[in-house]
Formats: sequence, structure tokens, C-alpha cells
Amino acid sequence: MTVQDVRAFNRFYTNLIGALDYSRHLYAPYTLTESRVLYELAHSPRTDAADLRAALSLDAGYLSRILNRFERDGLVERAPSGDDPRRTRVTLTARGREVAGVLDERSTEAVGSLLSTVPAAERTRLAEAMRTVREIFSDGRRSDRDDVVLREPVPGDLGWIVQRNAALYAAEFGWNAEYEGLVARIVADYAEDHDPRTERVWIAELHGRPVGCVMCVRDDAPATARLRLLLVDPEARGLGIGDRLVTAVVGFARDAGYRHLVLWTNDVLSAARRVYQRHGFTLVAEKPHHSFGKDLVGQDWRLDLAATRE
Repeated sequence: MTVQDVRAFNRFYTNLIGALDYSRHLYAPYTLTESRVLYELAHSPRTDAADLRAALSLDAGYLSRILNRFERDGLVERAPSGDDPRRTRVTLTARGREVAGVLDERSTEAVGSLLSTVPAAERTRLAEAMRTVREIFSDGRRSDRDDVVLREPVPGDLGWIVQRNAALYAAEFGWNAEYEGLVARIVADYAEDHDPRTERVWIAELHGRPVGCVMCVRDDAPATARLRLLLVDPEARGLGIGDRLVTAVVGFARDAGYRHLVLWTNDVLSAARRVYQRHGFTLVAEKPHHSFGKDLVGQDWRLDLAATRE
């Protein structure tokens, strides 16, 4: 391979994804770099200006000009960081989250359209080739939190949620196919009928592979959302993915106008319970039951979104 081979690939790929005319490509008033800053603000757990600059390898002056524009457009607010007043914390406004969501949705649609041109038999080979490029250029570096991306599901991800839940809980807790049936029904209900304004699925992706998921759906109780199917693959544990997924659900539920967020889990899922407790959920009820081939203790947890906002 020569330098010219790499440059030729770069020219091909940037043209393929419309990187040189990104605003026209997505029918948006923001460049690729500006859109990426919005994406990081919407998905990264660290939003200090210095962290943004490091994550995106941006010049300080260039990033400052982007943030100035965002502030004029009402997309962001800036204030001294709570951890270090010498640093600037950048947060998205409600309008900023809306714009970031629209751009993310359009980008997902654009990539989906691109993938639709790839024969199904070639998609595995394509994914493996892309992973190979990433692994070679990462030079064996261990994964860290910045490598994790939270995104909307794409075709195949809902099936992955069912498969991975069933396989993981069978391996770790000995649960039988009854649990797989439950997950399949939950996912099918969401796929067949959901309101994207009030219900959502997140996929945690690491190096191009799904490694976690969570759902936020309407509950039967008024003004109440339900958190479902939180999962983090063993290979990705220790990167704070569970916390990020729950943070995403809490923020979305609050912005969607819910007043309460509830969930049902079992006492054996101790790691998940610790995540819920860190986010302010309180245990409101427990009940023994026999399900999934095991004797378990089901638990209902609840978070008052209005109280946590205050």
C-alpha cells in the first residue's frame, strides 16, 4: 500500500458520504464539523469546551467560533464548569437538543439509504472491513469511554436486542426461552407502534458493534414512562455505558414531559440496581415470583422526574 492508495480511498469516501458539502447533503445550515460538535454535545458524558476540543482535535479558536454561532442560534449555553471554574461547561438548550436530534435522524437516514444499495450478502464483509481499518489505525489501544457512541437503532438492531438479551441472561443467570419471548414481545410492540416524540431506543456502539441498549416507552400510568431492557455486553463493561444509557432515558423522559420514570427488574441484577440507585431511583415494591425457569424477586423502582429537576 502507498500513500496514494490511502489518499485515493479518502477522496472516494468523503465524496461518497457528502462530507465536502455536508449542509446540502443533510439539508441543514451546519457544516460537518459543526454537526459533529452538536453530536458530541448530545451524546458525550463530558461537555467542557476543553474536552470537546480534545475529542475532536479542533483548534481552540475554531471551536470558539462554532460555539459562538451556536449560542447566537440559541442552541447552547455556556457557564463555568462545576468541577473547575477555569473551564467552560457547554450544554445544549432544548432547541439545541431538537436540532441535534434532527441532524442525527437525517444522518441515519442518509447512511441507511447508502446501505440499501449494498447487497445483503456483502454487508457482513463490509462491516468486517470497516472494523479492520479501525482496529489497525487504533494500534491496539484499549477502548475507553470516548470510544462509545449512543445512537438510534438501524435495521437489525432490534433483532440484536432480542438475541443478545436471550443469550446473555441464559449464560449469566440460566434463564430459559421464556425470557427471550418476553423481550421479543417488548421489542415487537415497540417496532409495530411507537410515538418517536415520547418513546425511544438507544444502542450503545463500540468500534462499530452494538454493545448495549435501553428503551423508554409509555407506561399505563398517567405522565409516566417506563425504562426497559437495559443491557451492557460483558466486553464493554467498565466504560460507564450503563450510566450513559440511563442518563439518556432520564433526560429524554423529562424533555418529553413525563413526570415519573419507572422500571421493573429482579434482585439478581445487582449491577443494574446500582446504576438505578445512582440516578435517584427508589425501590417501591418487591414480590417473589417464578419466571424464566428460576425463583426470583421482582422489584419495582421509581424516579420522580420533577423532584430530580429541582
